[in-house]
Amino acid sequence: MATLTIFELWPTSSLEEIQVVIRAVYKQVLGNPHVMDSERLVTAESQLCDRSITVREFVRLVAKSDFYRTRYFESCAPYRFVELNFLHLLGRAPQDQREVSEHIVRTVAEGYDAEIDSYIDSSEYQSAFGENIVPYYRGKNSEANSKQLGYNRMFALDRGPAQIDSSVKSSQLVYAIATGSTNAIKPSSSTVIGSGTEKRFKILVSGSKFDSPRRVSSTEYIVSASKMTPQIQRINRTSGKIVSITEI
Repeated sequence: MATLTIFELWPTSSLEEIQVVIRAVYKQVLGNPHVMDSERLVTAESQLCDRSITVREFVRLVAKSDFYRTRYFESCAPYRFVELNFLHLLGRAPQDQREVSEHIVRTVAEGYDAEIDSYIDSSEYQSAFGENIVPYYRGKNSEANSKQLGYNRMFALDRGPAQIDSSVKSSQLVYAIATGSTNAIKPSSSTVIGSGTEKRFKILVSGSKFDSPRRVSSTEYIVSASKMTPQIQRINRTSGKIVSITEI
């Protein structure tokens, strides 16, 4: 079992130790990328070195940087953006549809900065990391998961130290969260999108008829794997409830 390393800035930390903390923040918050010197937040690093900001405020600045915004907000599907915010800033996967929907609505209604602040200013962040601990992946621990599903969902997001989060643009959890189901942990298999080998899924949706609240209809959607995210997003914008998603 791999040993978890927690990075914390202490009043007695040397400049070398502060640089270790800075690298740990970049690795955690930015999703394990290669950060070029021109992309580093030099001013923010200097502020952390002279203790005019805390690690928590440095995390906030990194999460609001052009680097993060470009790779995760502008380039990823909305669900992917939210699930990675949970991973990078709270160290866990989202627990349910309510959590995801709340953050998507906040992003649309209040903007990018408000969405980032909502994690870092939360009581959960303060309780887990305080002012000077670098966020870390804690979603495989029981205290970070109010539901058993959280374990498998964390494994779906955290695929090891070699992963670069920005290389995956689509949500890894949208189907499981929409249906309240668990994620199967499977080795990845390559599929050519648009080819005859692309997987297809049946989405069963229930919803009330407009002419009577007592009448409930069921609708089936057959979609390819590459079309799953936009189809589920359309369903979630209506009053329909996803009953099941099955591979066909």
